[in-house]
Amino acid sequence: MKRELVIVIDFGGQYNQLVARRVRECNVYCEIYSYKTDLEKIKEMNPKGIILTGGPNSCYEADSPTYKKELFELGIPVLGLCYGAQLMMHILGGKVESADVREYGKTEVIIDKTQSPIFEGVSSPTICWMSHFDYISKVAPGFEITAHTADCPVAAAENPEQKLYAIQYHPEVLHTAEGTKMLSNFVLGVCGCAGDWRMDSFVEESIRQIREKVGKGKVLCALSGGVDSSVAAVLLSKAVGDQLTCVFVDHGLLRKNEGDEVEAAFGPEGAYDLNFIRVNAQQRFYEKLAGVSEPEAKRKIIGEEFIRVFEEEAKKIGAVDFLVQGTIYPDVVESGLGGESAVIKSHHNVGGLPDCVDFKEIIEPLRDLFKDEVRKAGLELGIPKHLVFRQPFPGPGLGIRIVGEVTEEKVKMVQNADAIYREEIANAGLDKSVGQYFAALTNMRSVGVMGDERTYDYAVALRAVNTIDFMTAEAAEIPWEVLHRVTSRIVNEVDHVNRVMYDITSKPPGTIEFE
Repeated sequence: MKRELVIVIDFGGQYNQLVARRVRECNVYCEIYSYKTDLEKIKEMNPKGIILTGGPNSCYEADSPTYKKELFELGIPVLGLCYGAQLMMHILGGKVESADVREYGKTEVIIDKTQSPIFEGVSSPTICWMSHFDYISKVAPGFEITAHTADCPVAAAENPEQKLYAIQYHPEVLHTAEGTKMLSNFVLGVCGCAGDWRMDSFVEESIRQIREKVGKGKVLCALSGGVDSSVAAVLLSKAVGDQLTCVFVDHGLLRKNEGDEVEAAFGPEGAYDLNFIRVNAQQRFYEKLAGVSEPEAKRKIIGEEFIRVFEEEAKKIGAVDFLVQGTIYPDVVESGLGGESAVIKSHHNVGGLPDCVDFKEIIEPLRDLFKDEVRKAGLELGIPKHLVFRQPFPGPGLGIRIVGEVTEEKVKMVQNADAIYREEIANAGLDKSVGQYFAALTNMRSVGVMGDERTYDYAVALRAVNTIDFMTAEAAEIPWEVLHRVTSRIVNEVDHVNRVMYDITSKPPGTIEFE
C-alpha cells in the first residue's frame, strides 16, 4: 500500500521543519521540498495536499521566492502560511502591501467564518502566533475572508471550491493555541488523508523494503550505540539477520565508559543476535585531529576517518554490498539537503560516500524520521526503554563538545565533567524531564584560586534544553542547588577545570551542540 503524502514547499521560513512535524502528528507522512522544485516532480509525487511555508521576503519584490500559478490549478488542496498565504494572494490576483503596524507574537484572532473547514472545532477568538511586516490588503478573486485581527484585516481567507486556504499566522508553533487542530482540519478534513501512517506500519514496511533491496547481499552497519544507530541496527537485524555485521568504532570521543557499555548491550553477551565488531581506534583519531580547531574541519576529519575504518573492516570480512547509517531527518535538513535551509552544520553520515569506498549503496532506514519518531520505532522493535531514551549523542562525539583543538587530555576532562553532570541530574530526578543535557569544554582559560594558589585553567559549560523535535529548543531551568552541586564537584574533581558556566541560549539562534 502506497502511503499518503503531504508536501511542504519551503520558502525559507524558520519553522519549515515544525510544519512537517505537526503534519506527522496527524499520522500523515510529510516531506519538505524547496520552492525551486519543479512542478512536474510535485505532480509525479501525487501529494494529497500542499503546504506553503513562511519566509523572510516580500512576495511582491521581483527577486523574491515564488512559484508557478499552475500549482494552484492542480486540484490538490493548498494551504499557505504567512509568506505562503501572501504569495498565494499575490499570484492569484490579490494585493499584498507593507503594513503600517507589524504584528509579532501572540495575537487574538477573530474567526469570521466558523463553518470554515479549517476552523471546525476552533474557538473564536483564538490566540495565534503572528510574525509579519506585510499584509494582505485585498484577497484574490474567488476568496472570502474567514478571520481577522485588530490590525490585520485578512488573518485567514479561503476559496473552498478550489480547495485553497491562506493563513497569515503560524499554526505550526506551540504558541498558536489551536494550531494543531487547524492543521489537522486541513490534512484530514480538506485533504481527506486517512491518518494511518503509524510507527508499526513504518517498521513493517521498512523491514520489507530492506529485505527486497538487500537480497542476499552483505550489510555493514555503523553502530555508535546512540539511539539512531541502535534503532537502525536492530531494524536491519530483523530484516536480514546474519547478513548484517555491526562495526562499533571507539574513536576515543565517547562519553565516560560508553565504549564498554555499548559492547555490553550489543556484543556477544548482549540481547541481540548481531555480528558485532569493536574497533579501538582512539589514538588514530587523536592523531588526525591534532592541531585542528575549526568545527567543520573536525567534523569532516572524524567523518572521513569513520569511513576509512569501515572500509578496512569491510575488506577483513569480505565483500560488503551495503553500508547502513543512522541518518535522521534533521541531519538531512541541517545539511542543506532538505527544503531551503542553509547549511547549519555538516553531518558525517549525510551526503554519500567518497569515491574510493567499496560499497554499492547506503541504506538509511531512519532518514525520514524525526528524533521522537526514531524512539517510537525503537519501542516497536522491542528495544528496552533505557536504550531508546538514552541521551542523544552526536556522531562526531566529544569532538564537537570540545571547543578548539581536541587532545586526549581534554577528552578526559570533558568526560569526567559530563559524567558528574549526568549523575547529579539523575540524582535530582531531572533525567526524565529534561530533553538533552551535557557538559562541554570551552577553549577559554581564566584565572582562579584553588588551595590558596593561583590557577589558570579551563572553563566547562553546562547545557540543558527542552525540545520536542530537536529542531527548536529552550534552555531548561535547572534548580540552582543542582547547578551549585555540579559546579562544586567539577572544580574539585576534574583536573585543569576552575570555572563552570551554564548556557541559557535557545535554538535558534544557537544550536543544541556547541560546534
